[in-house]
Amino acid sequence: MSEAEWIEAAVRRAGSEGWTRATLRHALADCGDAEELLPSAFPRGVVGAIEAWIAITDARMNDASAGEDLAALRTPARIRRVVELRLRLLEPDREALRAALGVLALPWNAPKGLRLLGSTASAIWHAAGDSSADFSWYTRRATLAAVYSATLAFWMRPIQPEMEEVLLFLDRRLQDLPKPRPKPA
Repeated sequence: MSEAEWIEAAVRRAGSEGWTRATLRHALADCGDAEELLPSAFPRGVVGAIEAWIAITDARMNDASAGEDLAALRTPARIRRVVELRLRLLEPDREALRAALGVLALPWNAPKGLRLLGSTASAIWHAAGDSSADFSWYTRRATLAAVYSATLAFWMRPIQPEMEEVLLFLDRRLQDLPKPRPKPA
C-alpha cells in the first residue's frame, strides 16, 4: 500500500476514534498490512500522519482549483472560491479534522500546527494564482491564515452551519481586510 492509502484509511477511522497510534494501527489493518509496519508506515507518528493528510488535502484543493476559471475573478473572490473548494473537500471528514485540530492544539504540537497553517495559507494563495515573491508574500499569507482560521472555527462549530452561512462569514472576514494602497505615480 502507499502512504496516501494508509492516510486515507487513518482519516476514515479518526473521525470516530480520534488520532492515536491505535488509529494508525487499525488503518494499516484496514489496508491489509501488518500492524508491525507502524514505525515504517508512519515514522513521524500521529502528527506526521496529520501533516501528510493536510498535504494531500492541499494538493487536492490545488487540483480542484485548477479546473476553475479563477483568473476571471478578483482576488477576494478567488480566495473565497479556493477556501470553499477546500471546505467541500474536507466536509466528509469534518470529525477527523476536528480531532486533528485537537492534536495540533496541544502545546507540544502547536509549532507544527502553526507551520501547517502557514503551509495551507500558502497553498490557498498559490491555488488562487498568487505568485508574488516580495514582502507582500508574507503579509498576504499571515492575513489569510487569520481569515482561514476564523472561518474554520466557524465551520467547525458544534451546531454545523450550512456552507452558505460559512461563505457569508468568510465574505465578512474578507471585507474586513485592509485594501492595498495604490502605488505612487
